[in-house]
Amino acid sequence: MDIVTIVAVTAALFVVIGLSEPLASRTRLPATVILALLGILIGAASTSLLVFRDSEMLTSAAELIHNLPIRSNFFLYVFLPTLIFQVSLTIDLRRMLDDWVPILMMAVVAVVLSTMAVGWALYPVAGLPLMACLMIGAIVSTTDPSAVVSIFRATPAPLRLARIVEGESLLNDAAAIALFSLFFAFVAFGIPNPQLSDVVVQFPWLVLGGSVTGWLAGRLALAAMARFDNHPMGQVSLSVALPYLTYVVAEVFLGTSGVIAVVAAGLSLNFNAPGTLSPANQAKLQDTWDLLGYWAGGLIFVLAAILIPRLVSDAQPWDIVLVVITVLASLAARALVLFALLPLLTRMQLSPKVETHQRTAILWGGLRGAVTLALALAVTESFRIPADIKRTVGIVATGFTLYTLIVQGTTLRWVIHRLGLDKLSTLDLALSAQVVAVALQSVRENVADTARDFGLARETVRDEAKRFAERVDLAVSHADEGAGIPDRDRITLGLVALAGRERDLILEAFRDGVLPARLATRMVSDADRLIERTRTGGRLAYLSTARRVHKSGREHRVASFLHNRLRISAPLARQTADRFEYLVAEAPILRELHDFIDTRIRRIHGKRVAELLHDLLERRMDEADRALDGLRLQFPGYAEELERRLIRQMVLSQEEREYAALVDDGLIGPELRHALDAGIARRRKQLAKRPPLDLAIQRKALVAAFPLFADMPADRRKMLMRQMRTVYAAPGTVLLRRDEAPRRVWFIASGAVEQVRAGQVLRLGPGEMFGHLAMLKRNLRRGQTTAIAHSTLLTLDEAHFVKLLNSDQTLRDAVINSARTRGVPLDEVAVVAGVSTPADPGTAPKKKGTAEIKAAPREPEVRSDA
Repeated sequence: MDIVTIVAVTAALFVVIGLSEPLASRTRLPATVILALLGILIGAASTSLLVFRDSEMLTSAAELIHNLPIRSNFFLYVFLPTLIFQVSLTIDLRRMLDDWVPILMMAVVAVVLSTMAVGWALYPVAGLPLMACLMIGAIVSTTDPSAVVSIFRATPAPLRLARIVEGESLLNDAAAIALFSLFFAFVAFGIPNPQLSDVVVQFPWLVLGGSVTGWLAGRLALAAMARFDNHPMGQVSLSVALPYLTYVVAEVFLGTSGVIAVVAAGLSLNFNAPGTLSPANQAKLQDTWDLLGYWAGGLIFVLAAILIPRLVSDAQPWDIVLVVITVLASLAARALVLFALLPLLTRMQLSPKVETHQRTAILWGGLRGAVTLALALAVTESFRIPADIKRTVGIVATGFTLYTLIVQGTTLRWVIHRLGLDKLSTLDLALSAQVVAVALQSVRENVADTARDFGLARETVRDEAKRFAERVDLAVSHADEGAGIPDRDRITLGLVALAGRERDLILEAFRDGVLPARLATRMVSDADRLIERTRTGGRLAYLSTARRVHKSGREHRVASFLHNRLRISAPLARQTADRFEYLVAEAPILRELHDFIDTRIRRIHGKRVAELLHDLLERRMDEADRALDGLRLQFPGYAEELERRLIRQMVLSQEEREYAALVDDGLIGPELRHALDAGIARRRKQLAKRPPLDLAIQRKALVAAFPLFADMPADRRKMLMRQMRTVYAAPGTVLLRRDEAPRRVWFIASGAVEQVRAGQVLRLGPGEMFGHLAMLKRNLRRGQTTAIAHSTLLTLDEAHFVKLLNSDQTLRDAVINSARTRGVPLDEVAVVAGVSTPADPGTAPKKKGTAEIKAAPREPEVRSDA
């Protein structure tokens, strides 16, 4: 085949791909179904022309199509890595981490159940070995996610559900292909008496090995791309090479799953790119991969469909029975997952509730496509597979694919309509009528002034205004019919709109360069979560979801444990800086939402709902301010650095807009604009580096600000700082347990702790200490001390505390005063030598050193209920 023919065929295929979307829109069918049907028609027409040979020119064209060099490796090594990498690169990974349990359960368990169900159903009737039947089961377990995801994105179903389906479909393909590779090896290489236990042993290596390989490859590629920040085309080129190199290394050299490795590489780049690549370069990378994924998906469908007539050319009546068995077994396995496993996960609160009609749509939308055909083609081309197995695999897999495309694909929209998934709820219909009425009234207020500014004829303006007024009156009458929306629902709808506006403001700040990419990604994910949970849970869900942002999560508890117990401070410093940055950036966004309530929500939902939304927003702002104030006390000065950085970023954004306006007005030329933009980009790059949070410097500031050590000489205070440890405790952290012998003294720098002893509660705040009396009395504590707020504490072990107590009169006085305050008899406190208390004025001072307390062995650092 010469180069001219290859170019002509390629151009024709791109024409087919370009026509698929308008045809799908006109016929109301999924685009993948249109591509498959066009491919089948092309393949069938070429086969027919070769048989009849009516025209020499048509026969030559048919031979050209029939002899296309399409092999399974062409699909597996060229199109499949591109298609899978694009999906994993564009998927909302951070939001899907919220639902990793149902996604993994549905993906892995669904694949295993489908493979086993089809394999065991075919084994008694197909006349093939069990491993060959299980291989067929793995082939037909790969699903096409595009149709089902498009359903839920186009209907009022929760976005969270669409993400679960999309993530499940992506991992479903990876797991199914990994299983196929395993069964293919058993069949092709004739392993004697293979057992399912062999699969159980080897499958984890395929999955885990591929995952680690892909994740490391993604990190290495990102590190290289970060060095080419000024060369976006170079970054795109590296990203294009990544999935192919990863697939080859994993599949050929390491013997792991290449598909899973490509998925892991895409997810690694997806997760780590924000904050590493500039927003402009990341957008260019995203656009490029959207186009590559679109082309790869279209080409793989058309080319695979062209092969269908060839694969089923020698089908027999009994093969139809095998296809029917495969269809029934596959549907039964998928139904088991959807109607038994998924409700179980919902009852365990691990998955969102999926209504019965939505599960039915997912069941019927489980289309198969090009990946199934490519795997079947790999079997039929292998010289190691026996001929009878190749024939059965090709016909059953192709027949099953045809069934899902022609029967399920063409009726999918009808099923959706019958299930009512394409209809708005009564509440949404009533709301839409009111939104239209308010919008048209706003248009009427502005259109007359605009028409006068244009100098249009007065009679024409009056006539059009009259016609428009009729439309407005009709919209108002429709709105009045649905005006009976309960206030509870209006509040929910208002909060959803408020969260949506919050999301828009975050994206605007990101585009203006005020928010770094990583922070913007996290804040957008939180806003999406706020929208979804508010839609289903109302006001309480809105507040609880917003409050979760300010709570310490699992990662923060782990970081605190590493710092407090193992003296590894980097994770805690990074997470604390992230929390600081989030709170500082959130404050102006929340304040701007008040104006949105007054200008938009009030006009639709009324004054009473607007006032309630103001109150709820004020509660969020108060909680955010309290959290930020607490951090300011823990880490003095750091919030001010972040606020200064935010102001400088806002100044740069305003400066950039002013230069753009001057260019539009023709006051400065493009050369000067380029120089000015280069200066802004340079300063913005400097501001992108967040100020480091040094916990050691923070400890120095805390020691210096502590009242007990304020008058201490600087050299002694510096020595004391080296001896002290800083402990950060979240609310609920148990600092001292009941019946525990203290081996160190705690000084509260910020926050508050609560001591419970004999039914009495004592709360201690900044500037106070605890643990010293029990340590000096040398007895077990009879109460428990727990942090009740985010607290920063300084600790000093027994030996250094006793030494300091012997030499510092201020500390000795503080110990005596605390003993009196807490009702502890002074004669019970084994104070070091040289202490004379007002309670025993007649006692002569003892010689220093005659009654010194020996330091007990130090115990491990603070225990946490985390």
